[in-house]
Amino acid sequence: MTALTGVYEPVTSDAGDALTLGRRVRERRTKLGMTLEQLAAAVDRAPSQLSGIENGKREPRLPLLRAIALALGSTVDELLVEEAPSERAALEIAVERAQRGAVFRSLGLAPIRVSKATSDETLQALHGLHQEVERLHRERAATPEEARRANTELRGEMRVVGNYYPDLERAAQGLLGTVGYAGGPVSQQAISNIAAKLGFSLHYVSDIPHSTRSVIDRRNGRIYLGANLPSRDARAPVLRAIASVVCGHEEPRNYGEFLRQRVEANYLAGAVLLPEDAAADHLRTAKSERHISMEDLRDAFGVSYEMAAHRFTNLATEKLDLRVHFMKAHESGTLIKAYENDGVRFPSDALGNFEGAYVCRNWTARTVFDQPDRFNPWYQYTDMAAGGTYWCTSRVEKAKEGLYSVSVGVKFEDVRWFRGRETPNRTSSNCPDDRCCRRASGDLTRKWEASAWPEASTPTSLLAALPTGTFPGVDTNEVYAFLERHESEW
Repeated sequence: MTALTGVYEPVTSDAGDALTLGRRVRERRTKLGMTLEQLAAAVDRAPSQLSGIENGKREPRLPLLRAIALALGSTVDELLVEEAPSERAALEIAVERAQRGAVFRSLGLAPIRVSKATSDETLQALHGLHQEVERLHRERAATPEEARRANTELRGEMRVVGNYYPDLERAAQGLLGTVGYAGGPVSQQAISNIAAKLGFSLHYVSDIPHSTRSVIDRRNGRIYLGANLPSRDARAPVLRAIASVVCGHEEPRNYGEFLRQRVEANYLAGAVLLPEDAAADHLRTAKSERHISMEDLRDAFGVSYEMAAHRFTNLATEKLDLRVHFMKAHESGTLIKAYENDGVRFPSDALGNFEGAYVCRNWTARTVFDQPDRFNPWYQYTDMAAGGTYWCTSRVEKAKEGLYSVSVGVKFEDVRWFRGRETPNRTSSNCPDDRCCRRASGDLTRKWEASAWPEASTPTSLLAALPTGTFPGVDTNEVYAFLERHESEW
């Protein structure tokens, strides 16, 4: 929340806790008509020591805190309540906390002394200015490198837990329970009913803001989606939209939170459309028959191939004791998404970032684009220069950005559980050695290196800064105008 609403964020740092405690002590003392000297005498301490506590610069030890509470006719628990004792105190705490933060210190400005004589208007202006400085600071720091680092950290966490999140599984089960789900593919009507249970109606419009997949109007309980959704299947978009409500998402403060919220939204959508118990039973049966297939999982629950592949990675380690990897690669060879806990070495930069790196031309995610048969899945073994042999199944999908491949793979010793293990297709990869697939042969190099002059197709995103604002990439002006336009129509 911001100063514009008159409500201030709860204090969570140690300094913030000391500030709140100090304000509660001062508020209680003032109401009792006690001077600082009288309270100091009652607890056998110097007035300067009590002043430091009231100003949030010192934290009392428990025996002193008990003595202060007794002298004030209060309790320790009452003094340690996290909420500020008044709106004015909350404003003072917000300004004090801002002045003690790293951003304010970096400005080299002397802090002002907050006293009774400082008006509310002055404090509100100071707090608002500080929030704007912090926002600009975050935007300046929101570089592509920051986003990639946040993504790398999140992927590391996903690897540790096997990409399985019990809390989100339970949330999905709860949503299905509200509409009496009894098995089989989850219908679009069931998803509409889930939205209704949460207090939202669905509206398909032709003018959805171009920078959004959906827009929630929390004030009026509406979810807006584009009228041209593929096959009119709005299940996943609706579920991703309501994930913000189910998961309690707030405005992301940084790219780490933004990416985590996207992961949670996609996970919840998959967990609802491929319910844990039913999907796990399907996969266990397939494993017992040595016939695990992404296509069969897709068809059993009526979802996209990519969602089936994602959901498989959620359940493979936890339910099947299988270590797996997942890739989504653009037809240009650029890696878009990646996950692994089976040790496969994805292409990466020096900092370990996968996204934006180029996949070896000999990997399944690339060779699948050369296959004339796009109806059947492509299976392949790849012998890695480091890491042994991996088997992978891949499919080509189409999006507005062009073609991309979705691939799922395992180590050679686990391929016995999968359909397609009999494939004769096999390649070798020595990447990141340039001689593997990136360097032309000596004859071609000698013939053309002095004559060829290609013009690079540079994506504009390479030169542009990452989109700024609360939700990266979203034009909030466009979204607000959209909501204003539609509010009176329903």
